Amino acid sequence: MTVTPETRFRTSQLEDNDGPPVNLTDNRSMGEIIAARFSRRGFLMGSLAVSAIAATVSPLALIAADEARAAEGSAFKFDELEAGIDDKHHVAPGYDADVLLRWGDPLFADSPEFDPLKQSAEAQAKQFGYNNDYVGYIPIDGSAEHGLLVVNHEYTNPHLMFPGIVSIVEKDGKKKAEVAPLSKEQVDVEMAAHGGTIVEIRKQDGKWQVVRDGKLNRRIMSTTEMALSGPVAGHDRVKTNADPSGTKVFGTLNNCAGGVTPWGTYVMAEENIHGYFSGELPEGHKEAANYKRLGIPEGAYEWGAHYDRFNLAKEPNEPNRFGWIVEVDVNDPNSVPRKRTAMGRFKHEGAESIVAKDGRVVFYLGDDERFDYVYKFVTAGTFNPNDRAANMNLLDDGTLYVAKFAENGSVEWMPIVFGKAPLTAENGFASQADVLIETRRAADLLGATKMDRPEDIQPNAGIGKVYVMLTNNSKRKAEQVDAANPRAENAFGHIIEIVEDGGDFAATKGKWEVLLKCGDPSVADVGATFSTATTAHGWFGMPDNCAVDSAGRLWVATDGQGPKATGRTDGLWAVDTEGAARATSKLFFRVPIGAEMCGPLFAPDDQTAFVAVQHPGDGGEDWEGFGRPSYYEDPSTRWPDFKPDMPVRPSVVAITKQGGGKIAV
Repeated sequence: MTVTPETRFRTSQLEDNDGPPVNLTDNRSMGEIIAARFSRRGFLMGSLAVSAIAATVSPLALIAADEARAAEGSAFKFDELEAGIDDKHHVAPGYDADVLLRWGDPLFADSPEFDPLKQSAEAQAKQFGYNNDYVGYIPIDGSAEHGLLVVNHEYTNPHLMFPGIVSIVEKDGKKKAEVAPLSKEQVDVEMAAHGGTIVEIRKQDGKWQVVRDGKLNRRIMSTTEMALSGPVAGHDRVKTNADPSGTKVFGTLNNCAGGVTPWGTYVMAEENIHGYFSGELPEGHKEAANYKRLGIPEGAYEWGAHYDRFNLAKEPNEPNRFGWIVEVDVNDPNSVPRKRTAMGRFKHEGAESIVAKDGRVVFYLGDDERFDYVYKFVTAGTFNPNDRAANMNLLDDGTLYVAKFAENGSVEWMPIVFGKAPLTAENGFASQADVLIETRRAADLLGATKMDRPEDIQPNAGIGKVYVMLTNNSKRKAEQVDAANPRAENAFGHIIEIVEDGGDFAATKGKWEVLLKCGDPSVADVGATFSTATTAHGWFGMPDNCAVDSAGRLWVATDGQGPKATGRTDGLWAVDTEGAARATSKLFFRVPIGAEMCGPLFAPDDQTAFVAVQHPGDGGEDWEGFGRPSYYEDPSTRWPDFKPDMPVRPSVVAITKQGGGKIAV
């Protein structure tokens, strides 16, 4: 049977999450709350104030003054890059963007060189994986120029990986791409290309290099042995034929964003796990509602045809073993990664952390689906900066919270704890393990606020704020908004800013504000709120990943921009969050057509920005420069070995300032 492109072409998170909503509760959405809040406050405060000012000052004068203040007060000093569309990387003038790692690059002294025409699981296990997303840096001996780079490999695009599996057929007078089913050998390559990479890197003569014989270099894959730890370990709902103990899992899937802990471990976040499972549960199986809430099974991958554990009919409990946060001890290449079940099970996007005032560690967690929730996890124990070993099990004990945003600008963090109403036996929970396996349903019952695809959530220690990236929500209905918030079918997303009470990240209450509503500000119906100092190149849509550098400045990467959506590719923008320049944005780096911008990460000295470029060239049929369908049929148009000026392999890029120095300073 031939599989259609609609099934096999997994292009971006925007497409992956654009299916039917799985949150069918009547909990209020963030769109409704924003509309209600700003319709009231905007009329009583904003509109009247602007009217009073405008009575004596012309609108043109107001705009000119806004531009002058923003230009003077910006925290970023660089000449802005022009937005555009082509098949290359571009960085702001005065900077270099060097490819550090590409899919297939050797990681070990005995790794084979990459050959796209002779791929194997054995080779891929010793090479850099596919579709790199999260990037983290762990210093070696405290150095900003010698450390471990940790990178998530989220998913695979077989139509871009395997030459010859796509054919162009003509049906009803139209050309259409069809993808052949994958062989077991190709599935094995996919499975090896998932997971993560730990690799030693060193800066030499101003340029970063991979240390191929680094003693801590490691590949983590969808076949790597892992342990379940925390409240769910050993529970009946995670026991399988292969693991009757319910404590040992093979592999990790769909690792999107992630984090590095204060004690120097690597945290991977399992996100869109639903696509890997196929088959049907036995009739009347107790996990049916649980899996439906997560969209399981989707069956986009063909792994279930070759491996029973991905076939629900044969291993109905296997999906409960995925959707967790995974912690890896990078100091021991033989360590067993641990799935930390106390942190909840959902479609995790990121796990950025910060040490609270009392020494507890707080992790912010997004559930990347339309109408799902924002979470945080607070450890029960405290961080010991002088004893790494004492911190190694902090993630097995703590409290998971879900956010409820109110119209008055307050946010409440509600504990997800068994025994506290409504998380009781009356609602089908028999233990904390049940609550965590069904984190989404628990959050539904608590009345959490339905968000517009929560992705990266980044705490800013310098100013005590938290930034929440909300990528988009094309399913929001018109009746959920009003004139003060014209964001029906919110295609471009927005950014929420949270200030926790007392500046304490472990607090259970705080305040929230909209930092930015994204999109083209020149189109009135979009309702974007960039400052007027933001140029035609500086605005963006679809905020996804983000970073806060050591100076406390916000950088935002995007996912989903392209010829149809915005007329520009994805990239990295510098966003002012404080002072007169607040809501001013400038374009710093952009990726090739079809690619998604991931990362970003700043080295501890702010002299390097590492960014991840996913699936370059995917969706390139929207741009004539790629010349499809030959793009599929002729390997010479696919691989940099044959065409060096077309970067079509997923890669990590190191951006440095020419002549040295901190970025954008």
